[in-house]
Amino acid sequence: MRCIWLKLSPYLSSPLKLFRFSETLQRFQIVFIKVKSELTLFAIAALFLLYLSSVGIYYFEHEAQPETFGSIFHCLWWSVATLTTVGYGDVYPVTVGGKIFTSFIVLIGIGIVAVPTGILASALTKTVGSDE
Repeated sequence: MRCIWLKLSPYLSSPLKLFRFSETLQRFQIVFIKVKSELTLFAIAALFLLYLSSVGIYYFEHEAQPETFGSIFHCLWWSVATLTTVGYGDVYPVTVGGKIFTSFIVLIGIGIVAVPTGILASALTKTVGSDE
């Protein structure tokens, strides 16, 4: 049994070498602690927008595409793909109202990606600046 551990020890110790960057990991921990309330509030707002966009696209597209937008839960897939700016193209609106609504949702989706990135980058910059 001991022989197996000796053979595996180089493979097991390699991932542990990542902990030598503990100063960096501590810095990220400090950043997340500083912006926890902002990110929590933003996550709640993003979930609310996700729900509203699902209801909105259901309102505009249900009658035109009942098989694609059959329920609010089916519309949730479209909302996630659109708000995260992925836009797979498997589900898309065909009505004029749905297309206009989608245009607004895509613009909001860009903000949903950009705002938390800016919050984290700003906090990380302040943390690094205060360390030096």
